[in-house]
Amino acid sequence: MTRYFEVQHRDGAARIGKLLLDTPIQTPYIIDTGTLGNLEKMSIIDAGSLWKLGSKKAAEECLKEIRDLVGEDTLIIHPHQSFPPSVPDEVALKATNALDFIDSGAIGTTLRSGQQPRKSDLYVMEGAGCFENNARDFLNTFFELKSNILEDTAFYTPGICLPENLAMLVYLGVDVVDDSRTVIAAYNDIYLTSSGRFYLDSLSELPCRCQVCASVNIQEIRKMGREERAEILVRHNRNVLIAELALVRERVRAGTLREYVEGQCRTRPWLTALLRLSDFEYNYMEKHAPIFRSGKLIANTCESLTRVEVVRFAERVLERYNPPDVDILLLLPCSAKKPYSTSNSHQRFIWALGKNRVFVHEVIITSPLGIVPRELELTYPAAHYDIAVTGYWDAEEKKWVTDRLFRYLSKHRYSSIVAHVEGTYREICESVAERLGIGIIYTSCGNVISHESLFELRNTIEGLCTRRTRTSDFIKKELMRAIADYQFGSGAGGILLPDNSVIKAIYPKYQVFIDKKQVATLVPQYGALALTIAGAELLRIHSNYIVKIDDFLPKGSILAPGVVEANPHIRPNDEVIVSGSKAFCVGRALMGGKEMQDSTRGIAVDLRHVKKIK
Repeated sequence: MTRYFEVQHRDGAARIGKLLLDTPIQTPYIIDTGTLGNLEKMSIIDAGSLWKLGSKKAAEECLKEIRDLVGEDTLIIHPHQSFPPSVPDEVALKATNALDFIDSGAIGTTLRSGQQPRKSDLYVMEGAGCFENNARDFLNTFFELKSNILEDTAFYTPGICLPENLAMLVYLGVDVVDDSRTVIAAYNDIYLTSSGRFYLDSLSELPCRCQVCASVNIQEIRKMGREERAEILVRHNRNVLIAELALVRERVRAGTLREYVEGQCRTRPWLTALLRLSDFEYNYMEKHAPIFRSGKLIANTCESLTRVEVVRFAERVLERYNPPDVDILLLLPCSAKKPYSTSNSHQRFIWALGKNRVFVHEVIITSPLGIVPRELELTYPAAHYDIAVTGYWDAEEKKWVTDRLFRYLSKHRYSSIVAHVEGTYREICESVAERLGIGIIYTSCGNVISHESLFELRNTIEGLCTRRTRTSDFIKKELMRAIADYQFGSGAGGILLPDNSVIKAIYPKYQVFIDKKQVATLVPQYGALALTIAGAELLRIHSNYIVKIDDFLPKGSILAPGVVEANPHIRPNDEVIVSGSKAFCVGRALMGGKEMQDSTRGIAVDLRHVKKIK
């Protein structure tokens, strides 16, 4: 817990926050190493190394002297005895664990892998700069330290930040960096850009038009003395770093940092390795990822297959989704336009099915999501992703989608399976059919939207259908039950939509009523259900999405200090049920469950309905 740090915007593990010091500073924040000799201008001060100070007594005196000079509302990183990562833990921790300083102001603490953290406002990853080009060791240390500290504390990785890796560091959850590497680069005649670095003697012109670069040309820089040239490069390199930070913050606000990182990581192989390995740390990344975002999910790289939103959707389809009670499965290709049913191709499929459509279960095969049941085509990210359409599928795509379809058909059985597909889609279906030892009927005659193919689809489905009653109202309930199960867990659909429920309004703005009381509404922008108080009361016992609050009547929103307990299943943007002795509420989570339970600052839940308990 901290008195001095508050998160204001989140994009997965990345966040924009504020260190509430005498002069508040916004994070992600760059420590200016050029001010190190002027304490009055610094918001974050490193009290120094014990290697230099010599003794704990000298360190305590130094810390007291700095604190008396700058006051309590400047963050001081306590004197530390840092070691490079190559030093054995038993050696480093024996020395480090002996250190303990009392300080009433905002403090920072240097942490090493295996070290138990003390209460602090900022934690420093010891020797972070030594991990450059070693993605696996960097992540192992980073995730170990992050898992042992509370969410509402800032995290600093010193000596590693460059314009090319800043976005990746912020994406992983770093809040504070420094510009020391840009200064070192300048004194080595290295000209930095957001997409890499250049030695000065390799440049024919300056590729930047910042104020520094606009005032001088490459020939003039080369004629300068070493100190003057370094000064020019320091100013340019820092300008690039600051500009990159501004762009990264805008990406966080827009919820598109992942898309930027997937392109930016190509500047260095170790950054690509960082992204790929971080996706394997699914539990860490998933607990921070929101259930939906306002923008499109752009899936342009092979890493898109392993990003949290894709994997979570695919797993929930397999774990939570229950298909309708029909015997015929129809496998269809995806479309560029979303939702699929609004596309020209899917409109033709629907026309071909005609009145028999009610007896068929439609599942769309797609990359990167794997499979999308028709009932979930509105649910994020099924209606919110975009990919480069080339007609070519790489081996990883085919393997991923094949596995999703295989696992689905292993779990759910149908008397007949029809595939109206061509090309790679058909290869995937044939592979799954062979592995499972099942038969699939193929109805496309070379082009899925040709008249011959559509009539073949119609005739095949007519021949397979067995006539029975399936009303349009029952089909609407199946759709809403599927969304409820996906959102709140298997079984939620049956609770929110019992047989006596009624669905009103037109698709996609369905409203659910029970005994003339509205219990839920389908929000078409994200394909999710918004509950009323009546709906929340129905799900109260079943749901994992419960937030328990203290004895107060909330108004508008619930701050984290008011949360007594929150289910760890809760993710940002989840629909949650809020329960307290004086109020019963429904709202949208702005933090994950663990974060809202542990944090001492920030809005935990944005409320929509509040019921006072007498």
